[in-house]
Amino acid sequence: MSPPPFAGAAGAPPRARVLPRFLTRLLAVVAVVLGTALAGPLPAARASVTLTQVSDFGSNPGALTMYVYRPASLPAHPPVVVALHGCTQNAQVYADNSGLPQLADRDGFLLVLAQTGSANNASQCFNWFQTTDNRRGQGEALSIRQMVSQAVTAYGADPQRVYVTGLSAGGAMTAVMLATYPEVFSAGAVVAGLPYDCTKDNSPYTCMNPGVDLSPDAWAQRVRDAYPSYTGPWPRTAVWYGDQDTTVVPRNATELRDQWTALHGLSQTPSRTATIGPDATRQDQYLAADGTVAVEVDRVPGIGHGTPVDPGTGTQQCGSTGAPYFAASICSSYWIARFFGLDTSDPGGGGTGGGGSGAACWTASNYAQVQAGRATTSGGYTYAKGSQQNMGLYNTFVTHTLKESPTGYYTIADSGCP
Repeated sequence: MSPPPFAGAAGAPPRARVLPRFLTRLLAVVAVVLGTALAGPLPAARASVTLTQVSDFGSNPGALTMYVYRPASLPAHPPVVVALHGCTQNAQVYADNSGLPQLADRDGFLLVLAQTGSANNASQCFNWFQTTDNRRGQGEALSIRQMVSQAVTAYGADPQRVYVTGLSAGGAMTAVMLATYPEVFSAGAVVAGLPYDCTKDNSPYTCMNPGVDLSPDAWAQRVRDAYPSYTGPWPRTAVWYGDQDTTVVPRNATELRDQWTALHGLSQTPSRTATIGPDATRQDQYLAADGTVAVEVDRVPGIGHGTPVDPGTGTQQCGSTGAPYFAASICSSYWIARFFGLDTSDPGGGGTGGGGSGAACWTASNYAQVQAGRATTSGGYTYAKGSQQNMGLYNTFVTHTLKESPTGYYTIADSGCP
């Protein structure tokens, strides 16, 4: 999110607000200065990621633009990751710096990037805070939903493996999508965003800083109210925050945790805590009864407002600090892909998906199969969902191939798949 007035005057829809040209330029300069301070010195120019614009994806009531990054080698029926940029950014900037395209290449998923513009919001923010855009069936939320439908239809993507992530206003809009279309998204990752519908009775500025404290049940009810007839399951949700963020304060990470753990019927005490990455990011995980990670909170030390990236060629590295609001730290996109169950880089990742003859196949550790929702754990052992075949101990060392056929029913297929 950019400095005020990214949301327009109180009660005034940003689409109707036109700023003087000199003020618009001043805001842009301020945003660049703040972003550069967060991200550090700019490196040498690098080649831009090649995106394809999709012009016809539905009625598009939110007046958004759709871009797609399609890896050269894409498996049949690939997963879809929807990415939502932050204020003062666009789809190209997010693709060039977040690291998501290189992970799409490695892990075999289709990347869809939604883009808003100054006609919608003076600071190019998604309008997560206004009811014309954050409700099911209308505005920007519906436009993003239509992009998913287009990706499934045009690219043969798997509608059961659709995920969403975004930074700042894009992170807040990620929470909007998980709340308004929970049947569409299997999981989401909110980076420096806010709980859904905080602005129901608060200004955007209050929600951002100092934040709003509600009970877990009260937060959860706001999500239920977004789609009252929906009975679940709820999307799995990861939350990423810099612990020095003064734009969208870290209290919002706690409130997001409260909102989504309550929806999943879980305690607000983490099931397990670990330290990950080169900067000792604290990762708290909240496990569902079947052993899957329903909610995860990752608190990154020493950075402010932005997407954490770790430029380099290592397995757990990605991204660039070539634009404001990309902070050198940990490659959050790598860990987000892992949370989604898409990571194929090591035995602890999400597994390798394949297809053919009506079946999809996944090779991964027992731990990763459980994290991806293809298996469950009980008494220290792992069981394939559907068939309930015993896969052995629940750890990162035992690896199996699971065949999914029909959808949601898994059998061990170590000798070959399909």
